[in-house]
Amino acid sequence: MNAPADALQSDDLFDAARAALAAGDAEQKCRLTLAAWEALAAGRLRLRPSQAGASLDAPGRPPRPELVAPRDLPRRRLSSVAGRAALLHAIAHIEFNAINLAWDAVCRFPDMPEAFYRDWARVAAEEATHFRLLRERLQALDHDYGDFPAHNGLWQAALDTRHDVLLRMALVPRVLEARGLDVTPGIMQRLRRAGDEASVAVLEVILREEIGHVEIGSRWFHYCCRERGLPPAATFRRLLEAHMAGRIRGPFHYEARSRAGFTAEELALLDALDTAAHPGEER
Repeated sequence: MNAPADALQSDDLFDAARAALAAGDAEQKCRLTLAAWEALAAGRLRLRPSQAGASLDAPGRPPRPELVAPRDLPRRRLSSVAGRAALLHAIAHIEFNAINLAWDAVCRFPDMPEAFYRDWARVAAEEATHFRLLRERLQALDHDYGDFPAHNGLWQAALDTRHDVLLRMALVPRVLEARGLDVTPGIMQRLRRAGDEASVAVLEVILREEIGHVEIGSRWFHYCCRERGLPPAATFRRLLEAHMAGRIRGPFHYEARSRAGFTAEELALLDALDTAAHPGEER
């Protein structure tokens, strides 16, 4: 009997990760991701760090959503069902890309400690669960993933940081994904005002687990700094100034970021960069 198309075809973590990356159907990507994490957690997948180092620059994705520039995304009010669906769709697209980003971290960077690969495999599984929760909520609103346009900025960040694991850890989880920690509480308040408690419940789960994902990024950023003999705070500042000039924007969710591994010095740095990039703006 032939194995189902979404069954694991290898007992090697990196083969399983690349298969999940390559999957173009969103639900198949989720099934492969969750199966790989379950097998790894149960000890059924080999984990050989020397086998990492080969990823996909263009992971599989469905033909929809249409990808457009961020400035071309329409703005919608949360007072309408369509507006709330568009917001949830945008978050679902972030989670879809986050599955690929987590697997790319597994595949892309060789010879890291085994815990690094286990951490990011778990993140991939949790992101797949987040995507499913959001998709179910979209379907309850008579929409689905692919119904609205989206942008590809998060995956572009993966390509921009593919040459250096330290840069990846600094800029993707600790800048781009950490932004979700800052904005999600406000989104939840707006959804509550619109009477959409079901969507708020989904975002509560996601926010709680995303703090852990950013903490993993913080932990491995600090590990890479130690390995290279670099001071973490100064290195973080240098990378932000070199790669994120003008794109650090508050306000910041200090409690969530502290739980996610940001030091007081790093939080003060973010405030300073935000103020310098946006002088005169009210905070």
